[in-house]
Amino acid sequence: MEKFKKYLAAEIGIEFKACLYFFVILFYYAMYKVISGSLEANIIYMAEMILSTYFMGYIQVYLMRNFDEAEHFGIFEAVASLICTLLYATVSYFFGWFDKKVGVTAFFCGYLLFAYVCAFLVYKIKREMDTKQLNEELEDFKKNKEKRIANVGGEK
Repeated sequence: MEKFKKYLAAEIGIEFKACLYFFVILFYYAMYKVISGSLEANIIYMAEMILSTYFMGYIQVYLMRNFDEAEHFGIFEAVASLICTLLYATVSYFFGWFDKKVGVTAFFCGYLLFAYVCAFLVYKIKREMDTKQLNEELEDFKKNKEKRIANVGGEK
């Protein structure tokens, strides 16, 4: 049962990552289309984007130690971010999301690197908030336990 729970937690994390990075990529694509003078988006490109984010999510979680959720952003995390960015850029160029424009694809790389750093910071802040809340709940539990013990002792 514990293995299943661990697997399920990883799958939920991948689902969340896919949604997060799909939004990041779709936003860039939408801005590219608007700046290019078009208000139309290619649904096939969007399908490629979501599939690539799921694929990348599996790579991040199972092969790259879930680097964007790490405790600190070190060399490994920077290299992993760069590798994922280059994979996304290669896919975007190969499928022509940005009309195979090298400059737009290069800017896309910088944008994705920035997104990885932002995701790392969001995960870190969330972890710190969760830790603080759990510590407060533990303190409340300890205080309430002491009160219950004192009340039981006083009733005798």
